[in-house]
Amino acid sequence: QVQLIESGGGSVQAGESLTLSCAASGLNFSDYAVGWFRQAPGKARSFVAGNTLRFGITYYTDSVKGRFTISRDNAKNTVALQMNDLKPEDTALYFCAAANGEVATTESDYWGQGTQVAVSS
Repeated sequence: QVQLIESGGGSVQAGESLTLSCAASGLNFSDYAVGWFRQAPGKARSFVAGNTLRFGITYYTDSVKGRFTISRDNAKNTVALQMNDLKPEDTALYFCAAANGEVATTESDYWGQGTQVAVSS
């Protein structure tokens, strides 16, 4: 049984940092594209950051470029999202995902339950 478990969310002030972590059981992240997504209240789930399968290329939605960094540790079977200079508009439930194929999308195969991030001004 595949499980993805996110951790590291919390409540912070604008400008502060958080690091989210996603641990997997039942699959090896090294065999999948991975990504982080978020869903704010009343909005659809949207892409935040991804890391491709074959070449480990990272890519981000424009609003987080230069502030967020996705990384994977295949030895520990974890994926992280370092979030710096957080803004109130980053407030959302954050999910990690693993996808068969080259990139993770909102149609990814496996999802965690999410970890809440709240940023106050």
